[in-house]
Amino acid sequence: MSGPTLVIELAEPLSSAALREFRALIVGISSRFTEKRPGFFDINVPAERLGVEDGRDEDWRKPFPLPLLGNTSADEELTGLVGFDPHREDWRRPFLVYLMGPGAGDESLFEAEHVDEPEVEAVLGFRPTHAVNVSACCNRGIDHVSTALLTAAVMDVIGGVAKAELVEGQASVVTGLPGVLGIADDDWTALGTAEFLRAWAGHPAFRLLK
Repeated sequence: MSGPTLVIELAEPLSSAALREFRALIVGISSRFTEKRPGFFDINVPAERLGVEDGRDEDWRKPFPLPLLGNTSADEELTGLVGFDPHREDWRRPFLVYLMGPGAGDESLFEAEHVDEPEVEAVLGFRPTHAVNVSACCNRGIDHVSTALLTAAVMDVIGGVAKAELVEGQASVVTGLPGVLGIADDDWTALGTAEFLRAWAGHPAFRLLK
């Protein structure tokens, strides 16, 4: 992935009903939807549907007429001059959201990501049987916020505990946020609820580890 990833740790396999609700959420929130296997979704999600506000001025959002921009080289030159892409920015963020674990798929990946995690399991209070990865395919600031909010939305439906790798120095900031269950791995991993993810996404120091 070219962007950040958050993991939702699950104490038990998803039931058929939970998997249906999970799928319904993803279908409803997506502007583009492909299901590679049950529980594995390749999607685009408009940031606004996650509650991310478009703070740009109305005039900034309007695309320049293409005939005025000319060819690609002219586009690149104008972009360099004005400091942003003159075409309308696409806020439909691409993600891979996928269930993994025994019987679900990506078993080897699940095993590799859950080898020897005694501190994490102590905070969780259980040994994960399955997990859901929420992986952004881009790495802009909006993708980090969208990843956190999309993960929180999925947790509202299927439960679980969010596991997030931390950037150096973030542990002291994260510790005081609501919904934090604990910090593990020598301050490199935070575990928390959907409330934690939403609170963290709104914090000025927020940034996920790519």
